[in-house]
Amino acid sequence: MNGAQAVLESLKRENVEVIFGYPGGAVLDLYDALYKTKYPHILTRHEQGAVHAADGYARATGKVGVCFATSGPGATNLITGIATANMDSIPLVCFTGQVTNPLIGKDSFQEADIVGITTPITKHNYLVKKAADLPRVIREAFFIASTGRPGPVVIDIAKDVFTTEIDYEYPEKVHLPGYSGDFTGDESQLADVMEVLGEAKKPLFFIGGGLTLSNQAALFREIVDKTHIPVVSSLMGLGCIPSAQEDFLGMVGMHGSYAANMAVQECDLLIGIGVRFDDRVIGKVAAFAPEARIVHFEVDKAEINKNVVADFPVVGDLRWSLPIFARLLQESAVDYKGSYDAWRSHVIEMNSKYPFAYKTNDSYIMPQELIEKVSELVDDDTVIVTDVGQHQMWAAQFFNSRKPRQFLTSGGLGTMGYGLPAALGAKLGQPDKQVVLFTGDGSIMMNCQEMSTAADNNIDVKVVLLHNRVLGMVTQWQRMFYGKRYSQTLLGGKTDFVKLAEAMGMKACRIEKPEALEPMLKEALAAEGPMLIDVMLPGNEDVLPMVAPGACLSDMVLGGDKE
Repeated sequence: MNGAQAVLESLKRENVEVIFGYPGGAVLDLYDALYKTKYPHILTRHEQGAVHAADGYARATGKVGVCFATSGPGATNLITGIATANMDSIPLVCFTGQVTNPLIGKDSFQEADIVGITTPITKHNYLVKKAADLPRVIREAFFIASTGRPGPVVIDIAKDVFTTEIDYEYPEKVHLPGYSGDFTGDESQLADVMEVLGEAKKPLFFIGGGLTLSNQAALFREIVDKTHIPVVSSLMGLGCIPSAQEDFLGMVGMHGSYAANMAVQECDLLIGIGVRFDDRVIGKVAAFAPEARIVHFEVDKAEINKNVVADFPVVGDLRWSLPIFARLLQESAVDYKGSYDAWRSHVIEMNSKYPFAYKTNDSYIMPQELIEKVSELVDDDTVIVTDVGQHQMWAAQFFNSRKPRQFLTSGGLGTMGYGLPAALGAKLGQPDKQVVLFTGDGSIMMNCQEMSTAADNNIDVKVVLLHNRVLGMVTQWQRMFYGKRYSQTLLGGKTDFVKLAEAMGMKACRIEKPEALEPMLKEALAAEGPMLIDVMLPGNEDVLPMVAPGACLSDMVLGGDKE
């Protein structure tokens, strides 16, 4: 077979269910093979849409997402999506076309050094100049993307490779010097954790995206049931513990709950599981968890001591470490529930006294109210996707996440425009689940062309547009830190999103009055096919609580009481 056929056969061997992509000159032979084999493929309307869709598919399913793009601008249009996946450790394999071998390095038409460009934002990348290398490279790419700390891999393929004939054989095993895929650690590190846990009076679990990626959330819930240790979460860890569970204190950090932030500041043992201690979580490093010794369960040893010094690191895959930790807890004679009862009661009471709150308004639909209402109306299996901005934080605060892989968002890079294509990918990965996107009138415009993709492929996503006519999070910062100088952040408000959605083939409706919110939402969410729900909101609402950048978690600006 030729190289193009070899690519598709290799994807078949890797059980790839769908490809997201956009054709162009350097990959015409690949797309010709795609046409002949009828391999499942979704034509997005922009390459960035393709990579975000592959990302959403990967987050929703735990499988490797795959996308295609042509050389030059097609490949460079993937960059933001690759960086997004890299920051959040999402497994992708991105195939890009390259000019033919004789033209490489000569500034040829639509040539770009995609390997050089993506080196800082990928787990690994390849330039394939020989067709015979394709099966091995693809096998390695999927192995690298999905093992250890997951991440994106780019395979750049010279155009003439697609037409070169090879004797195809897909390797059964991967042989990579220096990378075995085995992330088993040192069990003695867990013995140290057990010892310090027995000494603690006020322990606290801090969970992150690694718990979701390793599929260990169910086991972690058993650990919480055994120990009764309270839990806080990063943005990426939401859903690993049901938001409504009593000993879950909510998200920690810049827009975290009062109880979560204060628990971090008061605890004497902070146990981080699958977290990287991001700056939006820790605030002022010197004042972070000042009373605590820190345990850090982490697959990537490069994260140990990078932002916060770990007194007790546990380096290894959570699929290795958490089962051992659970077994040691079961074997222990310590009465953990009794030991931590006073501490647990204290933080639960604090969470009850200072919940996320907002002031209602009879004249306007409040954004928090909208999120709460959607949370009430959808079932427990609904997948929520967000774009980036105020609506993202309100969704994190007020949507009741019940399960892992239920709250999909761009955390580390904060990519506006991520939401719509990611929601399409999530729906294709989880076709039996409802998928709801929360987006803003700033974010939706970044990749609004993907409404055509949703309509043409009848991908049933419900797009809840929080329409406040401003770039909300940026105006909030301008209000707080820049003397209300709203430089280039006030949107004109003349765009009719209902008409825009309808022009692209989607159904749409607009909700303007509080009394219409529940009945119209209920009807729209139950409608068949993709739909945009344009909800008009005030433009001066802040996301609170808030910890200013670089401030101590204790120095929070709190919100008003819910009325």
